[in-house]
Amino acid sequence: MSDYDVSNHGRDPLSYTRRQFLESASAAGFITPLSIKNGDAEPSDKEQAKSPEVVKRVQSINDPLGVRGDFPVVEEHLYLNSPYITPSPQQVIAAGNAFWQAKSHNPILLGDMLTETTRVRQQFAQLIGAVETEVSILDATSAGENLVAGSLDLRSGDNVVVDDLHYETTYALYRNLAETRGIELRIVRSDNGAATPEEFEELVDDATRLVSVAWVSHQNGYAHDLRALADLAHGHGAYLYTDAIQGIGMLPLDVRKTGVDFLTAGTYKWLLGGYGVAPFFVRSELLDTIEPDRSGSLNIAQELPDFHFELHDDARKYLYATPAFGAIYQLGAALDYLDNVGIANIERHTVALARRLYDGLMTQGHRLLTPPGNGSAIVLFEHNHDPETVRQSLDKAAVQATLREEGVKIRVGAALFNNEDEIDKFLEITDGWR
Repeated sequence: MSDYDVSNHGRDPLSYTRRQFLESASAAGFITPLSIKNGDAEPSDKEQAKSPEVVKRVQSINDPLGVRGDFPVVEEHLYLNSPYITPSPQQVIAAGNAFWQAKSHNPILLGDMLTETTRVRQQFAQLIGAVETEVSILDATSAGENLVAGSLDLRSGDNVVVDDLHYETTYALYRNLAETRGIELRIVRSDNGAATPEEFEELVDDATRLVSVAWVSHQNGYAHDLRALADLAHGHGAYLYTDAIQGIGMLPLDVRKTGVDFLTAGTYKWLLGGYGVAPFFVRSELLDTIEPDRSGSLNIAQELPDFHFELHDDARKYLYATPAFGAIYQLGAALDYLDNVGIANIERHTVALARRLYDGLMTQGHRLLTPPGNGSAIVLFEHNHDPETVRQSLDKAAVQATLREEGVKIRVGAALFNNEDEIDKFLEITDGWR
């Protein structure tokens, strides 16, 4: 098995706590002293990583969540492109910088990094209402769905039901399985930007093995009713998988209440983290159903005689080799940050901004492609103006958004650091396109 270097100043490889990591980084100048919560008593795991800049957030009319000072992007752009990539707060960047500076000067031991990975798995589990043993770490959102699809032994006669608001990877996955295993891919066609449970009901039957949705669609921000879809799938003996990358960190989610069976979410969007890390949830009762698709030193629980091995029997079995530890440290800082701000507060703020934008665009006569009353922070609309002129006006105003279909459609998303003034400034620009 892997050897742990214990020469790092005599530390036990599993004793280097997150607090010690931050303190040593601070002493070296990689994180400011303010990044560590002061006090004589030993803080809890969550307290260890919270910075006073977060703990002592100052709220105002222009900064309802008290976070804008943590996001340099607000001084550089009118940034409404969080559905594409959400900027990270400085605390998350500091955690990443400290990790890499430590590697340059005094690398963190593998045991310590694995301890932090466990802490982050616990954090994410708490965020979604799961338990640590149900959460692993993969390298990308699509890796989770590939792992699920590969474990279900899909074959001719089976069908998988998705909708046309899903991410492109899903169609590639199941089209390949249709060609190689003979399964049927059924696609629910959205109506006015929505794919309702009633529309799924028309395609789900007793031959359905899996219903797969993007909880919040990257296309137009439509938020699925996961509880209704889970009930529908389970009623036919099928499972519900959700790609949660566009929802986690923006909206609250409880996997117990929603009935989700499998979930994956990359961390570089609303979770405020980096790249190469994607928490993966498998409901406890299904851990024996979803088997790892590869083996390595990290998913081995025990060495047995004659070069035999016993794998972990929980979600740790899906983490087989060295993950992107730097991104894991960043995710830990990001989850601490989100916990401090409060996901319910973020939802209330961002969805309100989205509705303010939606109403303004509707008043201006633009065509809205997101359903009215939708419960996410993402809005997609279509303008009736010259796309190049539109592009130039956005560039001139330093607006960051996603232009689709050669600039005819525009997707915007209000994040926790945005405010009403920014929404109104954007509406001033779009008003000139009429």
